[in-house]
Amino acid sequence: MGQTIASLLADLRSRFDASQVAQPETDARLLVCELMGISLTDLILGGERIVDDGDAKRILAAAHRRCLGEPVHRILGHRWFYGIDLHLSPATLEPRPDTETLVEAALPLAKKVVGKKPICNILDLGTGSGAIALAILAEIQDAVAIVSDISGDALDAAQQNAQMNGLQDRISICRSNWFEAIDGSFDLIVSNPPYIRSADIAALSREVKEHDPLLALDGGADGLDAYRAIAEGAGRHLADGGSVLLETGFDQHEDVIEIFRGASFSCLSRMKDLGGNDRVLVFCRTA
Repeated sequence: MGQTIASLLADLRSRFDASQVAQPETDARLLVCELMGISLTDLILGGERIVDDGDAKRILAAAHRRCLGEPVHRILGHRWFYGIDLHLSPATLEPRPDTETLVEAALPLAKKVVGKKPICNILDLGTGSGAIALAILAEIQDAVAIVSDISGDALDAAQQNAQMNGLQDRISICRSNWFEAIDGSFDLIVSNPPYIRSADIAALSREVKEHDPLLALDGGADGLDAYRAIAEGAGRHLADGGSVLLETGFDQHEDVIEIFRGASFSCLSRMKDLGGNDRVLVFCRTA
């Protein structure tokens, strides 16, 4: 007789504990539910159900990858972010819940724009998977976005995610190094740029440093190179009354505010993430 769901879960938790996986229970449940095509309720109430041999082999193979440090959502190939399902690509960051803070900050500003004009125009710089722009578009029907990235593979992923979520008609793709190939002005400029200090990359968890692309992590010697580039160009592309919204590292708010102050921007608001860390800054042009 094969393993039950309950015994398979216990086996996965034991393997994950031994490999120092951060959330062994959560990751075990995710793998079993997704790869068996069952709900969490089915998982909890059906612990004595026998697992098909084919399912068991696939789950154990996935668990082996997790023990080697591959993030669980990359194994599964997708992740939910602010209510939309996103395909994960090796060319992009895995969208994380902390970045939903930026979406939360953007939505009331976008709603304010569409209360005054027919369309809210958004620019997502360094878009990666397209997560930020697509999440906003899914909530704001009268919005369109240009999503830009220096990586062609990342833009392919963003296009795929737009199609998966039925948003392909409201985004345009632009390959650009920050503002170099950008034309026009925008009501919202949003970005989750690379902000890890170069010297700190080696100390990141293996889930990040071995599976997220270096291009999306390395922010230069002090982690602030991208913010300087965005501050230098944003003024030429921000519509009257528009806002710039940025994710930052937990200890970078003051430095980023100073960079934008030097480019004639004022900080409108600052937001913390789910862990209580500084995470998002909102800027407008200084009057």
